[in-house]
Amino acid sequence: MEFLKKINTKAKSDNNTGFGTNPGSYGGRFLTKTGNANIKRTGIGFFEGISWFHTMVNISRWKFLLIILLFYFMVNLCFASIYYLIGVEHLKGINADTPLDKFGQTFFFSIQTYTTVGYGHISPSGFLTSFVAAVEALFGLLSFAIATGLFYGRFSMPKAFLLFSENALITPYASGTALMIRMTPYKNTHLTEAEVKMTVGLRLDENGQLINKFYNLDLELSRINALTLSWTLVHPITENSPFYNLSANDYQKLSGEIMVYVKVFDDRFSTTVVKRTSYTFDEIVYGAKFNPMFSKSHDDNRTLLHIDKLNSFEKISI
Repeated sequence: MEFLKKINTKAKSDNNTGFGTNPGSYGGRFLTKTGNANIKRTGIGFFEGISWFHTMVNISRWKFLLIILLFYFMVNLCFASIYYLIGVEHLKGINADTPLDKFGQTFFFSIQTYTTVGYGHISPSGFLTSFVAAVEALFGLLSFAIATGLFYGRFSMPKAFLLFSENALITPYASGTALMIRMTPYKNTHLTEAEVKMTVGLRLDENGQLINKFYNLDLELSRINALTLSWTLVHPITENSPFYNLSANDYQKLSGEIMVYVKVFDDRFSTTVVKRTSYTFDEIVYGAKFNPMFSKSHDDNRTLLHIDKLNSFEKISI
């Protein structure tokens, strides 16, 4: 634990992070790589602890479509089973001999009722069958209204379309070194008034007891007017930095996390959007520099932003 004494505790600390000081109460990192809080809530019911709207608008596209399709077929399967149990003789127009064919035609009648298409080839007869069909039609209208709202919510929800480099680098800077992280927009959005805050959480030995200590990392630039190309966040490692005088071996022994908070204004939506990420110390490369990721076009009329080079770096000596 001797290397912990090399941490520059004179650096500016941050007591408003929202994280506790007891490292024994935390498991893993503070934030996931995607910027979400690394927390699992317990002591509350499953359905009480979930916002279904937030879940459905934030899950991946393939999961969202899979849930919609599964719900669609499961609902129709349930109603088809109800019609079949009531008796297919109460559905006029079904011409089938085998039970499988009868159930198949019942299933497609359920789809026609659920979607309110109603081709008219099959129609219900009797009070019970007509009542079930009326309930299914109403349920279908409500279901499609909810699905349409979710589709619109996913389509229209403002997002910060930003990518961060997979690694943070310790690289030569001015007469010393600096911590560098690179980020870039990757969609055809127009982002302005970008602001960044970088905080490091370290597990330090204070009076013989391990505690979480958080420090603000001063940046060369913490705000820019427009974010159109890549932006390399630079934290100069000076006497005001908690990383002052740390060696490559010290970084490997450190336990903690660097958290990055980005706030930008998206003028397409006319609103502010936020993006977060974090880096553990095994994701920091000591003695490296980022390779350029934009260049001019062949006709010299445009600037080419090479998104695939966001994580490109080369090792150098310090």
